[in-house]
Parts: sequence; structure tokens; C-alpha cells
Amino acid sequence: MLSNDYQLLLAPIKQFLHCETPDSWLAAAQQPQHLAILLTDHLICELKAAQSAMYLIRRYAVDEQSGEALLQWLKPFEDFTYRQQGDWRALAEIKLKKSMIPKADSGFGQELIDKMVLLIKEELHHFYQVLEVMQQYGVAYEKITSSRYAKGLLRHVSTFEPNALTDKLICGAYIEARSCERFARLAPLLPADIGAFYVSLLRSEARHYQDYLQLAEQIAGNTISERVAFFGKVEAELISSDDTDFKFHSGQPVATSVQAMA
Repeated sequence: MLSNDYQLLLAPIKQFLHCETPDSWLAAAQQPQHLAILLTDHLICELKAAQSAMYLIRRYAVDEQSGEALLQWLKPFEDFTYRQQGDWRALAEIKLKKSMIPKADSGFGQELIDKMVLLIKEELHHFYQVLEVMQQYGVAYEKITSSRYAKGLLRHVSTFEPNALTDKLICGAYIEARSCERFARLAPLLPADIGAFYVSLLRSEARHYQDYLQLAEQIAGNTISERVAFFGKVEAELISSDDTDFKFHSGQPVATSVQAMA
């Protein structure tokens, strides 16, 4: 049972999302034989969240030198995840080694940098924490394919600016909010220490979705309610429709996919 403090954090998230995680997904997620895929995909999701934030900073907010420093910051994490190079224990010591300098012509650059750099730091820390959990449970890291979820959202992003940036930020808000909702729903169903870890992630994830929305509103300069509602419907369809690929953000698992994982 979540404390009142965490229930207060979740209340606006539940209102923001257009549907709850289906019971069928939770039923599959709590099966012990699915713990490895759940943790592995969660691990990759943390890295992708950091990469997405890095892309936004590099694309919209900083000079070339700062952008290169961001690439070098994430490179060891990407080497481990995509090329299976390096010792995961060394990742705990990696820091951003350069201050980010906003582009002179960016009216929102500093705020984007401040929010996204903090988000990257937290996501990379969570990445390492998931690796610790995997080590504790004897889950060896193996590469897996991506789920349809993020691509399903991003394919609807506008093709012109500043609408494209606003849409990307709204998508980021939904991804973070859904992660938060799933952490809360999963916590009582998983082993107690993993459940406690997932509850500990709620506070930062709740702030991440709000940061994305605030930036989207600032950059748009006008109401974004129509686009927020549009992506909310897209996100809910991805979560509530049948999905043959069980992952952290997947939809309702169909019988064949669950049997294949058992």
C-alpha cells in the first residue's frame, strides 16, 4: 500500500493518463519467469530516456562543444547496452565533465538544459540501480528488441518547428507518466525489495513528466491542450490494445506472447 505522500504524487498522473495499465499486463508482469525481461527492458528504458533528453539539448539548446560533451557522457552506457562493452560497475563513476552553454539565439535554452541535464543524471543513476537489482537476482544482461511504444507515439510528431519540439516534449511527458503509473502498480506485485525500489522511483518520475509539460507550454507560447489530448488518446491505445511483445511499456499481452515467454 502506497503512503499518502505517494498517493498525492500519483493523483495528477492518473488524471493525465487516459487509461490505467490493464490487469492482463500486470498478471503477466508478476510471473517470476518474466522478471528478467521486465528488468532488462526497464534498464533500456532508463537509457533511452537519458538519450531522448540528450537529443533535445543537442538539437535545440547548446553549442557544438557542449553537444560533444553530452555524447561522451552517455557513450559508456551505450557501449555497455548496445555493444556489451565495459564493466557495468564502472558506470557509477561517470559524470558530465563540462558546463552546458546555451545557444545565443535560444530563448528557452537554459531552462531546457537545466531540466534535461538533471533528468539525464537521474535516469543514468536509475540505470545503474536496475543493473544492481539484475545482479542481485542473477539476471545477466542480454540485448533485446525495442517495444512498439515510443515509436508509436513519436510517429505522430509534427514535421515542422516549433510544433515538432512541443510534440516531442508532450510524448516525453506521457512516457514518464506511464512509467510512474506502472512503478506504482507493479510495486506490490514484485519481490519486496524490487517493489520498494520502484516506489523510490516515483518521486523523480512524477517530476519528469511535469518538467516535460512545462517546457512544452513555454515553448509553444499558447495552449497545448489539444495536442496533449491527442497524444493521450494515442498513448492509451498503445497501452490498452493487444500486443504480441511483452515489455515494460507494452499493451495487453495476447495469449501467444505470454505462452512464448513462459
